[in-house]
Amino acid sequence: MTNPFAHIVEDLDPSHPEHKFYNLSKLGDPRYERLPFSIRVLLESAVRNCDEFLVKQTDVESILNWKQTQSQSVEVPFRPARVILQDFTGVPAVVDFAAMRDAVKKLGGDPERINPVCPADLVIDHSIQVDFNRNSNSTSRSDSLQKNQDLEFDRNRERFEFLKWGSNAFKNMRIIPPGSGIVHQVNLEYLARVVFLQDGFYYPDSLVGTDSHTTMIDGLGVLGWGVGGIEAEAVMLGQPISMVLPEVIGYRLFGSPNKLITSTDIVLTVTKHLRQVGVVGKFVEFFGPGVGQLSIADRATIANMCPEYGATAAFFPVDNVSVQYLEQTGRDAEKLAYISSYLKAVGMFRDYNNESQDPEFTQVFELDLSSVVPCCSGPKRPQDRVAVSDMKTDFESCLGAKQGFKGFQVAAESHEAVVPFQFKDKDYSLSHGSVVIAAITSCTNTSNPSVMLGAGLLAKKAIECGLSVKPYIKTSLSPGSGVVTYYLKESGVMDYLSQLGFEVVGYGCMTCIGNSGPLPEPVVEAITQGDLVAAGILSGNRNFEGRVHPNTRANYLASPPLVIAYAIAGTVRIDFDKEPVAVNKEGKEVFLRDIWPSRQEIQAVEREFVIPSMFKEVYEKIEKVNERWNALDAPSDKLYPWDPRSTYIKSPPFFHGLTKELASIKSITDAHVLLNFGDSVTTDHISPAGNIARTSPAARYLTTRGLNPRDFNSYGSRRGNDAVMARGTFANIRLFNKFVNKQAPRTLHIPSGEMLDVFDAAEKYKETGTPLLILAGKEYGSGSSRDWAAKGPFLLGVKAVLAESYERIHRSNLVGMGVIPLEYLPGDTADSLGLTGKERYTVVFPEKPTPRMTVTVKLDTGKTFQVLMRFDTDVEMTYFHHGGILNYMIRKMSAD
Repeated sequence: MTNPFAHIVEDLDPSHPEHKFYNLSKLGDPRYERLPFSIRVLLESAVRNCDEFLVKQTDVESILNWKQTQSQSVEVPFRPARVILQDFTGVPAVVDFAAMRDAVKKLGGDPERINPVCPADLVIDHSIQVDFNRNSNSTSRSDSLQKNQDLEFDRNRERFEFLKWGSNAFKNMRIIPPGSGIVHQVNLEYLARVVFLQDGFYYPDSLVGTDSHTTMIDGLGVLGWGVGGIEAEAVMLGQPISMVLPEVIGYRLFGSPNKLITSTDIVLTVTKHLRQVGVVGKFVEFFGPGVGQLSIADRATIANMCPEYGATAAFFPVDNVSVQYLEQTGRDAEKLAYISSYLKAVGMFRDYNNESQDPEFTQVFELDLSSVVPCCSGPKRPQDRVAVSDMKTDFESCLGAKQGFKGFQVAAESHEAVVPFQFKDKDYSLSHGSVVIAAITSCTNTSNPSVMLGAGLLAKKAIECGLSVKPYIKTSLSPGSGVVTYYLKESGVMDYLSQLGFEVVGYGCMTCIGNSGPLPEPVVEAITQGDLVAAGILSGNRNFEGRVHPNTRANYLASPPLVIAYAIAGTVRIDFDKEPVAVNKEGKEVFLRDIWPSRQEIQAVEREFVIPSMFKEVYEKIEKVNERWNALDAPSDKLYPWDPRSTYIKSPPFFHGLTKELASIKSITDAHVLLNFGDSVTTDHISPAGNIARTSPAARYLTTRGLNPRDFNSYGSRRGNDAVMARGTFANIRLFNKFVNKQAPRTLHIPSGEMLDVFDAAEKYKETGTPLLILAGKEYGSGSSRDWAAKGPFLLGVKAVLAESYERIHRSNLVGMGVIPLEYLPGDTADSLGLTGKERYTVVFPEKPTPRMTVTVKLDTGKTFQVLMRFDTDVEMTYFHHGGILNYMIRKMSAD
C-alpha cells in the first residue's frame, strides 16, 4: 500500500533529487512545533513507516496528540533505525536466531527467513577480565594487556567462532572484534550516524540495544534505549517495538559548574535527583542554557546513567556542539552537511539558548550547575550520592547501620578492627573501608577526554609529589576505545598513570560488569579473617552489592581523578578537605587540592591532543586489526552445526515441541513460591555475570563435563549454554531470600523443609510437576538489561512473578519469555496481605485476558486477593498467547 503521507516527501538538496525526506513541517499541524524533540523522532518513524498494517494513521495522530495521549497509556509502534548488541547479550541472541532457523525448518518454513532486516552491530566488549595487572607475576607491567587479551581468546574461542559464523550466516549483522573498545563508546565515536541516508531517504538515526546503557547515545542526539534481548531480536526481524507513549520530563540546566566539578559529579547529582522525583518509564529531555556549556562527552556521561535514575531515555537534541563533536571524531564532511540541513528542515536542530524553541513537557525540573559539589555514589547503589566531603562520616555511619542499602550491621566493637598481612614480603594492614580495587573503567567516563586527561594530570602531579599506590591494591585502566590510549600517550600522561598502577589492561567493560578478576590471595585472606567491609572504587555506572567483586562489600562510583585519589589514600575513610591524601617519603603531607588539575589545564591539553586524525586512524582499521579474530575458522553452513561437546554453545530448549497451533490459556494452579524477596532485586542477583563459584550447581555441571575450575570462565561468557545459565539463575552469593534470612544463593524447598541451592530446589519441584512463583518488593529486575534474568526463571519452572513494581526492561523480558508479571494493587504488599510465601497460590485467568486487567489470586489458606496482570499492550497479550515473542515470530515466519 502507498504511504498515506507520501505527499510530504521532498528533496533535501535539489542537486540530489534521488535523496528525499518526509518533511514533517508540511503536515501543517501546529501541534508538531510544541512536541518534545524526542517525541518528534517517534513521529517521523511512524510517518515514514505508515503502511496501515504495522503502523497506522491513527498511530501518527496519537503521537501528534501527545499532549493529551501521554497520560492515557496509548500504545504506539516504533521502528528504530538499527539495533546494537554486546557479546554477553549478543551471543544468546545469535543462539536464539540459530535455534529459530532450526524451528522454522521443522515447521516447514524457510529457515533463511530468520535474518535481520534492520542493521545490527555487535561489539565484543564484555569477555575480557582483569586477570593480569601490575600485581601479577609477570616480568614487566607492560605485558598485562597482551596477557589479558590472550586469555580472553583462549577462554572464549568457541563463542568467538560462533559469533563469526553469525556474521557470515546472517545478513545485515556487523561484528566489531574484541580489543576494539566498549560498545557504547564505539557507538558514540564511530557507529552513530545521527542522520541515516538509506534506500533514498534521510531520516533520524535511532536505535534499541541489548544493554541498558544504550541510552549513552542520547547525549549525541540519537534517540536510543535498552530493551530485552528477546525484544531486540524481534526488532531485528522487522517487528516494530510496541510501546506506551511516554511522558517526557523536561530537565532544565542552568548556571555554570565550578572549576573542581567533573561530568561525573553532575551525573551522580542528576541521578539522585531524578530517582527522588520518579521518572521510571518516562523520557527525560534536557534543555536550558546550561546544556550549551556541556561537551558531547559530558552529555553522554549523563545519558549513560539514565537506567540508574530509572528513565527510558535521556535525550539531548542535536545542536552545533553535536556537529562539532562529529567533526572532532573524524566523521565525513559530506555527511556533516546533510545532517545539519536535514535536522533543521524537520525542526529537530536545537539552540539551547533560544527559549522560543523550548517544547511543552509533562513536567519540568531543574538543576543549577553551580550547586553541584564533588561526589561519589555508594556503597551499594548508584543513586546514593555522597559528597566527597562527607565520605568518611557516611561510610562510618554505614558500618554500624542495619543491613541494607546504607548499612553493613558491623558491631561497634569491630569498627576499628585492623588485620595485618604480608604481600610480596612486606607488611601491610587492612581495616574497614580499605580500598582493594581501584578501576578506571566503563564507557560512562572513559569516553570523556576531560575526566581521563584530568586523571592523567592528577597522576603526573602525584608522582611529582612523591606519592604512590600501595602494591596490593588492584588498579587497572580499561579504556572504552583505542582513541583514549592514543591521546593519553600523545599528551604524555600515560607513563604517570602506569607508575601509579593504572596501566591499560584491556579494552572492554571489565571491572564495571564484574570482570575484575581475582584479588591477591593474602588480601582475600585478610578480608575474610577480619570480616572486613573492604572497598572498591570505580569510574563505572553500577555498584550493586556482589557485582564488582565478591570481597568488596562497599563499592563507590567516582570520577577517574577521584578513583586515583582514593587509591593513593588507600581508604574511603578520609576527609580530603582536612586530611592529606598521603604523606610522601620526605614526610611531607600532600593534600588533594595540591594535585588536583584546574579546568584550564585540562582544556588546554584536550584542545592540543584530542584531534580528528586520531579517531580516523583508530576506526579505519577497527574491523580488521585483530589478527586472532581474522584467523578464526568459522562454519559456513546456514544452519548452525551444534556441537554436543561444547560447554559454551548449546541449542536451547525454548522451541522444543513447538507446534503451529496455539495452546489454550490455563490458570496457574497450586504453585509454590520458589523465592521470597524484598525490594531492589537486581538482574545481577537473578542472573549473575561474574565468576562461577566452585561449589555452585553450574560448577558441578561443568565438572561433570570434564572442566577444571580454572576453565569455568564467567556466567556472562556462558550465556550461549542454557544448562549453565539455568544452574546459574539466582546463584549470586549476595542474594537475600526471606526463606533463608541471610545472603546466600539458596532457598527452602517447602514440601520437604530442606535448604537447597535454588536450581536443586527447582528440580525437585519439577519432579512433582509443581508450578512456581516468585514474590518480590519494589524495583524487581533493576540493573542491567539481561535476557537470561527472564530465560533462567522460565527454565526453572517459574510461571509468574508477583512484585510491587518492575524495572521496565526486565518486565519486557519476562513478557517475552511468557513469564507473567503480576503486580500488587496500590497499597497492597506481601506484608500487608500477610503472605509468608509458604502458601500455595492459584492465579485465575479468564478465557480471554486483556491488557492490564485485574486477576484473582487464591491461596490454599482460603485467602483471596486481586493483582494487576502487567501485560501492558495488545501486542504483549499476543506474545503471551503464543508463549513468548520468539514463539510468535517462529509461527509467523513459518506461516508467511
